[in-house]
Amino acid sequence: VQLVESGGGMVQPGGSLTLSCAASGFTFSSYDMNWVRQAPGKGPEWVSSSPDGVKKYYQDSVKGRFTISRDSALNTLVLEMNSLKPEDTALYYCARGSAAAGYDFWGQGTQVTVSS
Repeated sequence: VQLVESGGGMVQPGGSLTLSCAASGFTFSSYDMNWVRQAPGKGPEWVSSSPDGVKKYYQDSVKGRFTISRDSALNTLVLEMNSLKPEDTALYYCARGSAAAGYDFWGQGTQVTVSS
C-alpha cells in the first residue's frame, strides 16, 4: 500500500489550494479514504472523508470551504480547499480507513501554510 500526497504550499488568507493523494497497492474503491491534518504542537485532527465518492463528510470548521472527491479510475483522492485561514495551517495526510476502525495506512503528508 502506498499513499502519496501532493499539492501543499504557502498561501495568503483567503487563498486556495488543491491537495491530491495518489493511492496504489490496494483496491481503492473498496476503502474509506480520509484527509487528516496535524498542526504544530497538536495531535492529528480528522478533516474530511468519503467512503465511496458520493457520501462526503467534513469537520465543522471546514464545511463550505473544503470539498473532498475521489476518482476510482485514477485511484486519487482530492481535497479542494478555498477561503483558507491561518488556522488551517498543518501537515495534511491522506489516510485509509475510518475513525471508528482506525486508519491503517497514511501518506507522508503535505504541508499547508496559510500566512500573510
